[in-house]
Amino acid sequence: MLDLIPSIGHLVHDYGLVVVAAVIGLESLGFPFPGESALVLAGIFAGTKHELNIFAVVFTAAGAAIVGQMIGYVIGREYGYWLLLRYGPYLRITESRIKLGEYLFLRYGGKIIFIGRFVPLLRSLAGILAGANRMPWRQFMLANIVGALAWASFFGFAAYLFGHQVHKFAGPVVIVIGIAAAIAIVIGAIFVSRHEAQLAAEAERALPGPLKSA
Repeated sequence: MLDLIPSIGHLVHDYGLVVVAAVIGLESLGFPFPGESALVLAGIFAGTKHELNIFAVVFTAAGAAIVGQMIGYVIGREYGYWLLLRYGPYLRITESRIKLGEYLFLRYGGKIIFIGRFVPLLRSLAGILAGANRMPWRQFMLANIVGALAWASFFGFAAYLFGHQVHKFAGPVVIVIGIAAAIAIVIGAIFVSRHEAQLAAEAERALPGPLKSA
């Protein structure tokens, strides 16, 4: 994937915001594209060569991220949930665990979507996971919009102000956030594993009745 970054730079230079929107949108939809690199490069071009308007860069990146993750959510809700219902038992994903996933996204989905925007792998999968776990649409969209705007503003304006120096602090910031997110996921998985019965009971109280088909 690192080999793509120079090519992305040339494409951003030649075609501008169209490439920024396409790369970020596809990454947010679930494809392993370097969306963050496209945003940073566009911000650098805006700040050094003045070929792009930084506000256009930020809003294009945020808009593409919102739309891409929104489509991922729809795919996850329409097909991911159906796959869980149909094939989950083969993977030891029982109906109780499916409902538990819904409950966790109901309670913590907003935080997952927002923080996930700053974590490369989670940024690509968050929308699909939210849809598959039937996260409420309004809750998802609020977190999606706020997260996309925060992410695009942070990296876009940082690249615009600091140019190529942005890598000196943006890289460590992403690493720290990624490590923190990984630790949180591990701790969360351990907690859920140890308290699964209690959480499943809470999920049943919050979401009573049988699972609904997609």
